[in-house]
Amino acid sequence: MQTLLPGQVLALAAQAADRLLKLDSGDAALLYLQLLRHGGTDGLKWTETRLQGALEQLRAQGLAPNELPAPAEPPVPEAPPPDYSTEDITQALAEENSTFPALVSEVERRLGKRLSAADLKSLYTLYDYLALPAEVILMLLGWCMEEVTRKYGPGRKPFLSQIKKEGFIWARRGVDTMERAEEHIAKLTRLRGREAEVFRLLDIPLRPLVEREKTYIAAWDDMGFDDEAIRMAYERTVLKKQSMDWGYMNGILRRWHEKGLHTAAAVQTGDRDPRPVRAGGAQRTAPPSADQERQAREDMERMRRLMEQMKQEEN
Repeated sequence: MQTLLPGQVLALAAQAADRLLKLDSGDAALLYLQLLRHGGTDGLKWTETRLQGALEQLRAQGLAPNELPAPAEPPVPEAPPPDYSTEDITQALAEENSTFPALVSEVERRLGKRLSAADLKSLYTLYDYLALPAEVILMLLGWCMEEVTRKYGPGRKPFLSQIKKEGFIWARRGVDTMERAEEHIAKLTRLRGREAEVFRLLDIPLRPLVEREKTYIAAWDDMGFDDEAIRMAYERTVLKKQSMDWGYMNGILRRWHEKGLHTAAAVQTGDRDPRPVRAGGAQRTAPPSADQERQAREDMERMRRLMEQMKQEEN
């Protein structure tokens, strides 16, 4: 007879089990499992009297903290972007002290086309609703153009809808200055190389990644796992699931990360990895080529000249 449901195992220390048995309280045992599983009382539909009674029992045995984490507040829904009218765009283009007209001209020059009404609304959403500075929008445009060229070859240009979608991602991550944009692009460039390395470790032929795959690889990179640990997690995943399962493998790596195990040797011995884990993971990819560095310098210089021109026009 199967006595355990399949899935993650929740470990309970023998000392804790002995103390719970000593309490002889079903509520105390259930609350302890809740705290052990979720770290707080979110989702527990108990009355205040029942909760406090069980808490006092656990605290008396040293099984619960004096103060529980505050319940998570429900996320505040973001207001949708305005549905800009043609009059809104026309007015924005006519404003003498605005950098938006110069931004439109530069975007058209880089894309090699006149922006349509829908394109202008997408661009103005980045500029007005997300309040991204013009120079950051141009860096966003440059990154999107590079990505499209890399995926589809020379001559292909991104749509403004694609640029707007990526702009929302940048805004959510706080990329709203040139300095932060430079750091973000550097990280994305490094992750691009890391994605290829991870695909090799997972025996997956190189192809464009879906967003979920990118999210997993970025998280593993942030945690600081080396190649051998990632390969080990992959092999355990295939052994258990008979095929690659991104969610299952991510669960393995997250458990190792919580225990401070970031190398294959650390996993095998159960010893914490003594190396400090740097935010953003370890840099393993080759530096940019000379052509990439030259292009980046030219883009940055062009943007600086454009911004200086904008400031002179404002004065």
